[in-house]
Amino acid sequence: MRQSERFLFSVFIFLASVAATVKAGNQPGESGNIKYPGGKTFLYRLTLTDKKGTPFSLEHPQDYLSPKALDRRKRQNLEVDSTDLPVSPSYLSQISSVQGVNVICVSKWNNTVLVKVHEQSKVKPLLAFPFVSSAMKVFTSPDSIESSYRSLYHDELEKWEGTEDDNYGMAAQNINLVNGRRLHDMGYRGRGMTIAVFDGGFMNVDRIPVMKSIKILGTRDFVANKSENIYQEHDHGTKVLSTIAVDQPGVFVGTAPEANFWLIRVEDTATESLAEEDFWAAGAEFADSVGVDIISSSLGFQDFDDKTTDHKYFELDGKHALISKTASMLASKGIIHVNSAGNEGLGTWKKINFPADADNILAVGAVNSKRVNASFSSVGPSDDGRVKPDIMSLGSPASVITGRGSVSSDMGTSFAAPIISGMVACLWQSARDKTAYQVMEAIRQSGDNYATPNNVFGYGIPDFLKAYSILTK
Repeated sequence: MRQSERFLFSVFIFLASVAATVKAGNQPGESGNIKYPGGKTFLYRLTLTDKKGTPFSLEHPQDYLSPKALDRRKRQNLEVDSTDLPVSPSYLSQISSVQGVNVICVSKWNNTVLVKVHEQSKVKPLLAFPFVSSAMKVFTSPDSIESSYRSLYHDELEKWEGTEDDNYGMAAQNINLVNGRRLHDMGYRGRGMTIAVFDGGFMNVDRIPVMKSIKILGTRDFVANKSENIYQEHDHGTKVLSTIAVDQPGVFVGTAPEANFWLIRVEDTATESLAEEDFWAAGAEFADSVGVDIISSSLGFQDFDDKTTDHKYFELDGKHALISKTASMLASKGIIHVNSAGNEGLGTWKKINFPADADNILAVGAVNSKRVNASFSSVGPSDDGRVKPDIMSLGSPASVITGRGSVSSDMGTSFAAPIISGMVACLWQSARDKTAYQVMEAIRQSGDNYATPNNVFGYGIPDFLKAYSILTK
């Protein structure tokens, strides 16, 4: 779920001039209901018993991991293990051979396969395979969904959207709160680091002029109902990306403007189901395979369209939910995962969402510019007693650039998290010999609440200059 949409008190302060020039030929930001593409469908998560018959081996990881992924592991003294082995091609072939069954995505770390069927009876022959231990229905298509169109956008940011007094422009407070400028001043602006941004859409990132300089290595879509173009989907990912990647001096400068980016769609904005956890897992494994350093995910899950599948409090242990189990593996692969804590503080759930409960990640809550926690920011701890959220950052509100190409203020842990993601890239750039675990621990230790962590602030607001001193001493 896009967490900013779940926050009923979201504030959108559009600072763009209504007289700004608009690109001709764009579709207006209209929406309307259409029939669900492909008709009635069901998604099932198959759990496999083993990986027998695979042609891959631990001795030759170059067959399924990129040189950058292998270099990242070597640098952190991490071994390739059985979870890294791809799902058995033989098993996938047999599953695909069943008429009416389509494989949507797989998770080698969890040894699961997500399949689509139009008739639920098609699952029965799958259960007859000795290597399929279970089949769980994780999605039933609705009759209709809302269609999406690109919104209009501005050719350029207006001068008054920035400030001549500060090179960071309207994004100054984003980086000031976590004392990140000094790292930038030392030359650590994310160069050489790769960040994967997980979201449901990146409206107009390919067209907004100030975003054309962002170093995008590629895009991927793991959602079953694939988009024709992720750049015409929701602009939540656009806002998230802007806090890290935009480099427009005097108007808006993100926290890691020299980093490289993968834009990965794992959220189906039209529906809410357990299947999105499968999409997310597939996205995480892809990110690992291409060698990303950091995953920034401003997504959280807890309740679904099918209320019988809603998560329960006891599952908040980093092990129950597929998405959290997957996220908990990332540090052991050499990746730092930064996830929004959630915006449930004013709702009935109140607690962190999944996968913010994952172990060995940075779950980020939101504060305002006066360093006071946002009332909507989800609280901890995890069900097994770990401190959550881990840290806090600006999110009440934070400065972003919307899919219309205008500077705006927006509320949510969705924006607190990517601000941190960018600073993680800068910090890790300064100490490439350190492991994901070491970098995350230095960040926690730099928090202003490290001595007395609690379930609202976690370890507090990090000081990235202090984290740099801890990491490089």
